[in-house]
Amino acid sequence: MSDIVAERSKGILRVELNRPERKNALTGAMYTRLADIFNEAAEDEETLVVLWHGAGDAFSAGNDVGDFLKNPPGPGESPQARLMDAFVRFEKPIVVAVQGAAIGGGTTMLTHCDVVYAGESARFQLPFINLALVPEFGSSSSLPARIGYLRAAELYLLGEPFGAARAAELGLVTRVVPDEQLFATAMETAQKLAAKPSGALRDSKRLLKQGFIDQVKAAIKLEMQAFSEHVRSADAKEALSAFLEKRRPNFNKTKTSVAAE
Repeated sequence: MSDIVAERSKGILRVELNRPERKNALTGAMYTRLADIFNEAAEDEETLVVLWHGAGDAFSAGNDVGDFLKNPPGPGESPQARLMDAFVRFEKPIVVAVQGAAIGGGTTMLTHCDVVYAGESARFQLPFINLALVPEFGSSSSLPARIGYLRAAELYLLGEPFGAARAAELGLVTRVVPDEQLFATAMETAQKLAAKPSGALRDSKRLLKQGFIDQVKAAIKLEMQAFSEHVRSADAKEALSAFLEKRRPNFNKTKTSVAAE
């Protein structure tokens, strides 16, 4: 079965990340497929709302580290860049049901969505610096704009996990609901949105986002350049290798190696 399932019914396009055995970690191929899905949905008059969720007990653990090491994104065209562009241009509502882990991109992608429900089991983390990387998906701009610089700095610079209640307090999610009611709640909201006048709905979303969309585009460009540089650094290679090998990274080793050169 496909790593991503997309089914449309009564104006609602249900998009499911379908790698439950890997906690829906995203490969380059999955980023490309998601970009295609959102671009096609943008042009499809019968698609009114997107309902996005993950299979199993996680929303998304972020990048598939093994695939990521083999195919690190560059500053230009990449699967990740294609999805970022699709999100920025998407004018229809996106409703998300977040259960379990939402790590790295599994959290930053939510900043492009419109209604985000978190199950009580949801756990979030922005561990980019822990992996010797930098923020992405325009979140270096959108997150401080949404929750304030000091709160965003705490999440990024420390990179520590936090739960659904804290996410709601910060304004990262719309509401926390019991896990057993999560998908039904998201579906009910998607159905309400699909019943509204689609033209006014799209224009309202566009107007609501007009104040910061140019800032997000500029942030994405800067992030991609910095991300491309850092992902190829000795520190990042050590951090990502340590993650795969289930050990603590030794950044002193990389500093010694660089100094020796």
